[in-house]
Amino acid sequence: MMPMRIGTAGWGIPRASASSFPADGSTLQRYSACFDAVEINSTFYRSHRPATWARWRESTPEGFRFALKLPRDVTHISRLSDCWERLDLFLAEASQLGDKLGPLLIQLPPSLAFEAQPAEAFFAGLRNRTAHPAACEPRHPSWFEPGADALLDAHRVARVAADPARHPLADVPGGWRGIEYWRLHGSPRMYFSAYGEPALRKLAGRLLESPAEEVWCIFDNTALGAAAANALDLEAITEGPI
Repeated sequence: MMPMRIGTAGWGIPRASASSFPADGSTLQRYSACFDAVEINSTFYRSHRPATWARWRESTPEGFRFALKLPRDVTHISRLSDCWERLDLFLAEASQLGDKLGPLLIQLPPSLAFEAQPAEAFFAGLRNRTAHPAACEPRHPSWFEPGADALLDAHRVARVAADPARHPLADVPGGWRGIEYWRLHGSPRMYFSAYGEPALRKLAGRLLESPAEEVWCIFDNTALGAAAANALDLEAITEGPI
């Protein structure tokens, strides 16, 4: 069976789910006792000190992985162009996680349309710098056309399956299929709504049927604490009969 990693965006433990986690240790230590993956979004906004990377790396057990969101300077400000200095700094910082570094998450602004030449230049430049797994979450409809999908595949970049879907193909994986990366933002109200058992069972079936070498499923509906509960419930479902 392929590795399946289930976690949340950030490692907050809401009060309603606290009893499911160990009582002792830092929040990250308690979180990593129940999940083997987390998505870090703070890297989108700023750099972190070496001591921070070391603390994250040393606070988590063997086999734990961190997915990191690329900086907004790369994706939103430079819009994938002339961003090499900032990208190089990010990759150097990320390398401090060692073998606990998971996929690189490239979330694009909704206004960024697919243009073959700049997209090719960026993803080729990324691959010249690292062979590390990467997943792209585009939000402009033009990224769901065959040409964009083929370009992502050629550079070994998965296309995120996201809910709610901004496009009919946005909730299914695309691009390179060596990995799958699912981001559940909460539906119908993004970041707030919890997923009920029927939705989680349907999701579990899709994850378990994946042909990918590794599957990531991250719950981003953190505003009211639903992410941790949904991730725990999905873990339980995938470990039992669907």
